Amino acid sequence: MADSTDPSVLAIQKLYAFQERQAQRQVNTLTHQANILKGRKDAASNKMYQAIQVRLKAAQSNLASLPGKATTAVNNYYKDTGQYDKLLTGTNRDAFVAVEALFKSYGLESLAGKIYDYVKNGYSSDTISILLQDTPEYKARFAGNEARKKAGLPVLSPAEYLATEASYQQVMKSAGLPASFYDQPSDFATWIGQNTSPSEIQSRVDLASQAVNLASPAYRQALNQMGIDDAHLAAYYLDPNKALPLLQKQAATAQIGAEALKQGLAFDQAYSEQLATEGVSQSAAAQGYSQVAAELGTMQNLGSIYGQSWTQRESEQADIEGSGAAIAKKAGLLSQERGAFSGSVGGASAGLSQSKSPTSG
Repeated sequence: MADSTDPSVLAIQKLYAFQERQAQRQVNTLTHQANILKGRKDAASNKMYQAIQVRLKAAQSNLASLPGKATTAVNNYYKDTGQYDKLLTGTNRDAFVAVEALFKSYGLESLAGKIYDYVKNGYSSDTISILLQDTPEYKARFAGNEARKKAGLPVLSPAEYLATEASYQQVMKSAGLPASFYDQPSDFATWIGQNTSPSEIQSRVDLASQAVNLASPAYRQALNQMGIDDAHLAAYYLDPNKALPLLQKQAATAQIGAEALKQGLAFDQAYSEQLATEGVSQSAAAQGYSQVAAELGTMQNLGSIYGQSWTQRESEQADIEGSGAAIAKKAGLLSQERGAFSGSVGGASAGLSQSKSPTSG
């Protein structure tokens, strides 16, 4: 087996080396036993000799097969991890690396296995590139070209296609549109298929931005307060169907954040967006943040007493998300407090329990 610095490959090699040593010991033992019985003439010894010979033949076959099994195991590891170049040498390896790098630049690294198979079958780099254009992956990546074919338009070369996508992206970026709005190849396929030029997209973006600027100031202010900024509004004017989910998520994020702020708590936009994605409603957020606000100080005090930190995020996870880990930690702190005060209400946990009145006995 070839030397390797990959820890996984080394582990495979060591395993099979160990199995080879074990198999060799078995062959040696059976050979020794067979030699002892070989010269004996009695029927019992002869029967034992024949049985050992059968076992010895199987052991020798197993020993002989182990190097091949080790090589297969290493090769399968390289295939499973996409390291096909490790399976090739010389010009075959050079051809694979060149074609793989090209298609990786297209976002088609998933074709590495097919490239490897074509190289193994002796196809040239040019032939492989042509064959790969008939794969479902390639057609999906350059879906705009498939639409152009049906419309009778000339197909763009990969370089032209990628350059057109880059121009679209630059238009979006320059206009300050949301990062997740038109940022995937599938987003641009329709425009490319319809032969829409980047300058035409620039005109559309300019009109969308102008529509935002001409909108009622009160309307824009109301949307801004809902978490919908001018960039998202421009995206909506440009493509309502594409932008609507972004706007809805943005509004939901703002509503959740508002509930935190109402309670005097910190507003983490990324976390609020996560909650919105998980489907937390404004009413659920309101209820959850009310509970967080009521208990946060007490829980932080308990954490300080018992040597554990407690944060707003952990209260959110326990009271809004229902995280098992956060709930368990909360229960543990409360349990320690109850144990420390033997059934009476401790000062730290007073905020989480019904307090006795100062005059009660």
